[in-house]
Amino acid sequence: MTHAEDVTWMERAIELSRQCPPAEGAFSVGAIVVGPDGTELARGYSRETDAHVHAEESALAKLPLDDPSLAGATLYSTLEPCSERKSRPLTCTQLILRSPIRRVAIAWREPSLLVADCVGVETLRGAGVEVVELPGLTDRARAVNAHLLP
Repeated sequence: MTHAEDVTWMERAIELSRQCPPAEGAFSVGAIVVGPDGTELARGYSRETDAHVHAEESALAKLPLDDPSLAGATLYSTLEPCSERKSRPLTCTQLILRSPIRRVAIAWREPSLLVADCVGVETLRGAGVEVVELPGLTDRARAVNAHLLP
């Protein structure tokens, strides 16, 4: 993917995050999985199917993990994938690592508001996943979460 394509897909993920029902103590996040040919494979957003589902989890649940196009896919998430979680046995970082996806793009690193030290980016990179950060879109991803931020 080119930088321009990454920006376009992240802008779509940010728009998707606006569909999240706002929740006290939870970020509103959008995630889109894009195949190597540039087609959307799946999308999800926080609290899409239940009060605890995360965006990445929702998008990945819509895909068979043996889909060959996932090996060259990119997962776009408006927030760094979680590395700590109370509501589910697996974090979003672990779910990504269990998939064939080896490229993740984020707009915003998780602030220490709800988790003291999210290490999703470091964990993914340590496992050989390419993580692309798009800081030019951080403010737009943060704006969707104004209900949580001072």
